[in-house]
Amino acid sequence: MNIFALFETRVREALESLTRSGRLPEGLDLSRVVVEPPRDASHGDLATNAALVLAKEAKQNPKALGEALADELRTDPRIVEASVAGPGFINLRLAPEVFQDVIRAALSEGENFGRGQMPGGPVNIEYVSANPTGPMHVGHGRGAVFGDALANLLAAAGRPVTREYYINDAGAQVDVLARSAYLRYREALGETITIPEGLYPGDYLKPVGMRLAETHGRALLDQPEHEWLPQVRRFAIDAMMAMIREDLAAIGIRHDVFFSEATLQGENGGKVAELLDALRQKGLVYEGRLPPPKGQLPDDWEDREQTLFRSSQFGDDVDRALLKSDGSFTYFASDIAYHRDKWLRGANELIDVLGADHGGYVKRMQAAVKAVSDGQARLDVKLCQLVRLLRAGEPVKMSKRAGEFVTLRDVIDEVGRDAIRFMMLYRKNDATLDFDLAKVVEQSKDNPVFYVQYGHARRFSVLRQAREALPGEDFSPAALLADADLSVLTDPGEIEMMRLIAQYPRVLESAAAAHEPHRIAFYLYETASSLHSFWNKGKDLPQLRIVNPTDRNSTRARLALVEALGGVLASGLAVLGVSAPNEMR
Repeated sequence: MNIFALFETRVREALESLTRSGRLPEGLDLSRVVVEPPRDASHGDLATNAALVLAKEAKQNPKALGEALADELRTDPRIVEASVAGPGFINLRLAPEVFQDVIRAALSEGENFGRGQMPGGPVNIEYVSANPTGPMHVGHGRGAVFGDALANLLAAAGRPVTREYYINDAGAQVDVLARSAYLRYREALGETITIPEGLYPGDYLKPVGMRLAETHGRALLDQPEHEWLPQVRRFAIDAMMAMIREDLAAIGIRHDVFFSEATLQGENGGKVAELLDALRQKGLVYEGRLPPPKGQLPDDWEDREQTLFRSSQFGDDVDRALLKSDGSFTYFASDIAYHRDKWLRGANELIDVLGADHGGYVKRMQAAVKAVSDGQARLDVKLCQLVRLLRAGEPVKMSKRAGEFVTLRDVIDEVGRDAIRFMMLYRKNDATLDFDLAKVVEQSKDNPVFYVQYGHARRFSVLRQAREALPGEDFSPAALLADADLSVLTDPGEIEMMRLIAQYPRVLESAAAAHEPHRIAFYLYETASSLHSFWNKGKDLPQLRIVNPTDRNSTRARLALVEALGGVLASGLAVLGVSAPNEMR
């Protein structure tokens, strides 16, 4: 039950009534009409901007139009007050029965409450896609958690979602990996090695070298590089991907598809060559020269005639090269072919979750997706800013195993999956995140993940108290739904909790539409806080205690409210991929 959608329909009906009576002209654009929470909760339960956004087109004074619309809305028995504020906003105060119906819906639907049928076709979300050259670091973890939570969020809102990982298993970096692993192979066979600059020095490659020695013995030593390199490359990539998959599993990340970059460039150029043919047929490829970029020239800029894609025709700043001077495909050409493949597999909405250093990538890839799909698909690129890892305010030193950075697995082992996932999402993805290992395990209000999980555990704590105080009573959601008298819930704290529960479907939908899972984390903290505040009031005011053995009526009503709120907390935590414990240990 989404009261915002429900009363947006009621506002549109009232506008249609004004149109029929001649008070409004026909054919007004209602697309900008919304119903949302008022900025100040004391002003009411809902607010609509209808009069404000329609006044200019209707050639009317917004305040006068607001009064006419408010008169129409006052005829609805579910609306006890409709008042016009400021330049034309209409604040609505709802009858208590509306919120009681919300609680009944939440009890009836359980964790499905608020989950909807968001319009739109299949979505492909690509996230993590770390180069298979070593273990994942904390920065990879932020993108992984964000992408996974976004996939959960869109699925909860009703969109079909494919979760994808792009394996960068072609190019120079995997040859460097192979040569680094080959050194460790020689080390495993007893040689003393020195790792030259340009190869990967981390100890994580030692087990790979040992397994190579177990598999091949000394056979690779007798082969020239062009023979052993492809064998070691494939072996090392598989070993690194196994390590990455283990790290992802430890943090609750899953993917439906692992797509190999190497498969794009098959015989006769493979899918990249197909892409170029398709672009040529559209007249989007030409031979020309690119102007030098402003500022310092990048190393890869070439002042020569090149094969170019008309990306500026689709919103990019300049056209882009598709072939290198040696005739091989550019990385950009491979990226376009990959995104075209996603679209051909059926996704009309593509989402890439990337590190903050990919900002220059956004316009060109959005242009490419628009071009290859004839505007049928759109691409949203979500950039995740850096993570500063701290312990009690001090920067954390590098990992000995990785040699250059702190691995994600080190952090998982220290603070656990829930703390990482929640705190990675408790800040907007495009803002730098300070992640303090000491603070995220504190059991206090200042630690959001603890506070929200404690709120969910409190749901079961009060239920256990009720069973002890009133033995034999049935406190199941079905029983509470059948006979709890919700009209006794009149305290401001109870009303606040009901309002927050009613907001959940809208929060879920708006967060999914904006691709912003952090909104769920913020909402959960506010909702858990409302429960904790009401609980604390009951310590000082016995008449507000949730479990009151002398007042069966209020006990059952408050248990129904807590059960409904707890279901919302469990649902939101599931979207974030965080556990909802029944008790805190």
